Amino acid sequence: MQCHSNAPSVVTSTTFCFRPMSSSPITRSESSSITRSELFWYEDGSIVLQVQNTQFRVFWGILCHQSSFFRDMQSLPQPSDQPLIEGCPVIVLHDDLADVENLLKALYIPTFLTTDDLPLPVIGALIRLGRKYDFQKLFHSAVSRLTFENPTTLEQYDALLIGKTAYLPTRIAAYRGLLMDVITLARENNILTVLPCAYYRALMHYSPKELFDGFEETSVSLAPADQRQCILGRDSLIKARFEPRYTLGWLKKWDFTDCTSPTRCSQARSARLHFYMECNPLWILNRYKSQEKNLFCSECERHTNDLTISGRKKLWESLPAFFDLPSWNELNNDL
Repeated sequence: MQCHSNAPSVVTSTTFCFRPMSSSPITRSESSSITRSELFWYEDGSIVLQVQNTQFRVFWGILCHQSSFFRDMQSLPQPSDQPLIEGCPVIVLHDDLADVENLLKALYIPTFLTTDDLPLPVIGALIRLGRKYDFQKLFHSAVSRLTFENPTTLEQYDALLIGKTAYLPTRIAAYRGLLMDVITLARENNILTVLPCAYYRALMHYSPKELFDGFEETSVSLAPADQRQCILGRDSLIKARFEPRYTLGWLKKWDFTDCTSPTRCSQARSARLHFYMECNPLWILNRYKSQEKNLFCSECERHTNDLTISGRKKLWESLPAFFDLPSWNELNNDL
């Protein structure tokens, strides 16, 4: 398959406008200045896609192979007087130009999706157009990058932190406002399974001011609905963290009588309580680690580890509810 970019860059034409999902073709004449894509204009292509004032000459076969939408469209009868461009029918798509370009790169450039950390705009394009035009493989591959970085199980969440001092994404290209844009993309496309973890991470990484105002150097910000979820979730998490059975409940209520160093262990718990209340109010999914040797006696250390492990599990199970979302099972079933 040879891609030619030596065709004239601007043409004036009468186009056939095929409106997506129409039961029959609609013909209209429009004289306008149209730019041919330099990257996707194949001289032996069989279909022309027009997005705004840019045209892409590509192949029915490749579109139809991955999309039932285009298979159904190709099967519709065409009028005998249908206007053509160099023998090809024209389909006008009412989508974002950059989204369509990214979709075509995924279809026509074999290495495009092999990048370890794909830019979020590409992932967004494949989610939006993958769902709209039923490119199922592209849609699911894009969603899987979001769900990998924002998992639904505590085991998967912990696995992302192995060997790291802080979480950094590996399948989505990182930038300062990434979490905000992930939240927006997931909510706008009803991929709600991503939101509990993404909301929690946003609370961990951004201040309340940043959640409301965004960043001066970028246009990244949260929608009011997501701001509300984050702030209400933050309040609920802070209140619940010291409750019985949750991660830090042992800091307020100690039920064990086998301590061998009561004074030392009581002081250590008080210090930990102050640490989490004043310095790190949302470090409640972190694994417990003694930061000093012999911080607690051996018995209290064992109880502390056991209680933290069970508390983290309880907190994770409840995480969607803190953000007014359905349970993990319901979220997974809706994906």
